[in-house]
Amino acid sequence: MPRFDVAATPIEGVIVVERKLLEDARGSLSRLFCVDELREAGWRLPVAQVNHTLTRQRGTVRGMHYQHPPSMEDKYITCLRGEVFDVAVDLRRGSPTFLEWHAVQLSPANRRSLLVPHGCAHGFQTLTDDCELVYLHSHPYAAADEAAVNALDPCLGIAWPLEISDRSPRDAVHPFLPEDFAGVSV
Repeated sequence: MPRFDVAATPIEGVIVVERKLLEDARGSLSRLFCVDELREAGWRLPVAQVNHTLTRQRGTVRGMHYQHPPSMEDKYITCLRGEVFDVAVDLRRGSPTFLEWHAVQLSPANRRSLLVPHGCAHGFQTLTDDCELVYLHSHPYAAADEAAVNALDPCLGIAWPLEISDRSPRDAVHPFLPEDFAGVSV
């Protein structure tokens, strides 16, 4: 029996995964990840790293992060506590949705996860206090290949649902895209 409902988004490769809930008198179970079931949705690489974040303040924005080759990574993001507005931006050179963004609300209640392919930047805004996310990465973090776009870049035009209450000093100084930005090669 499949444990996931998978839905495509307007951005190729950005996939919303809704986990099915099995319940009985003892409680419930939902599968967070299964490589066999998610391979068809686009997860094709082994999990190389798992990260867990806690963001304390509602309205905080983290992102928009990605990695350059040879360290490009797919990400699979799940919210374990709270609720977030999770965003993927297509930065892939030649993509029909180049510089477009797509957002999904993630929470334990809706049991959704977001699969973000390499070549897309990722970030989120917390809609509640004390949000915890778990990230599965297809490639380990590589400081030499890290990259980011400013979450307030007017070229992206991300419609953050809340007033931004906080960003890390590092995220706040990420550059805006230059006018001649042609995208990242994938």
